[in-house]
Amino acid sequence: MNNKHLHFFLLMTLVIVAMFFVNLMLGTVHIPVADLWNILAGGDDEPVIWQNIILKSRLPQALTATVAGAGLAIAGLQMQTVFHNPLAGPSVLGISNGASLGVGLMVLASGSIGGVAMSSLGIAGNAALSLGAIVGSLSVMSLIVYVAQKVKGNVTLLIIGVMIGYVATAIIGVLKYFAAEEDIRAYVVWGLGSFSRVSAGQVWLFVGLMTVLIPLSMLLVKTMNLLLLGEDYARNLGLNIRRARLMVIGCSGVLVAIVTAYCGPVMFLGLAVPHLCRSIWRTGDHRVLMPATMLTGSALALACCIIARMPGFEGALPINSVTALVGAPIVAMVLFKRKG
Repeated sequence: MNNKHLHFFLLMTLVIVAMFFVNLMLGTVHIPVADLWNILAGGDDEPVIWQNIILKSRLPQALTATVAGAGLAIAGLQMQTVFHNPLAGPSVLGISNGASLGVGLMVLASGSIGGVAMSSLGIAGNAALSLGAIVGSLSVMSLIVYVAQKVKGNVTLLIIGVMIGYVATAIIGVLKYFAAEEDIRAYVVWGLGSFSRVSAGQVWLFVGLMTVLIPLSMLLVKTMNLLLLGEDYARNLGLNIRRARLMVIGCSGVLVAIVTAYCGPVMFLGLAVPHLCRSIWRTGDHRVLMPATMLTGSALALACCIIARMPGFEGALPINSVTALVGAPIVAMVLFKRKG
């Protein structure tokens, strides 16, 4: 890692800080910058409604976008490294589908069995959806970890993960057929993904979990560099391939599970950001790629939040739509420029 890399990391950090504060300023209610600073500093001279907007809505959303974008980008890089597949993303092993299945089961249980629509339960309903997503995603991840210990080939594991995703999708289709109309709508809204779903009470737990998991992912840099060399060469250098694969998949799976549980399935970031960083730096060294991917993921997530709440839009656009519309042209442009 040289001075050029350090300068880029410093620049990206400044960009993230700037976009973080832009996210705090944007919204249907205009709050002057001076009052925004006073609220963040703990002052109580500003109107209570302004304090609630900043501390209970905009600040949790900006924090969620920052850490979720970093976590998904790192998870995508880990999956692409383990499977040596540029199309591998955080959801390639069916973990996001497991979260969707958990939410689908909660929706069916509330509407068809309990007779109460999940959408009518307010905060309790949102908590139940998050719980269902956590249980579903971690269940699929546990199954993947078990399978990873039994099979040797990465391709076999990848195919099994895709099949698990198909099975989960099929079960979700059956559940939606029997679910109440309002619950189907709640499920569809959850499936669009949102950084604003995390409340002020939940955000610190979410940020705390990600603050622990992301640095732990950084400890796998050496392992991931060895995996890039190929299994035979890495094994000759003393790497336990099965254990290394298990650690990387487990770390990526937990990141995806936590983000999906709190934010819903947020697509594209984990697939696109690693390609973007590789194209910019033209290196496979994870000592550079890991921090670059983390910072770029946070910046892109915050940028998507800004676009989703641009003036002229009622409320906020679905984050999944914005991530695809913004990110896909950027990555395509970088890749075409690289080939040219």
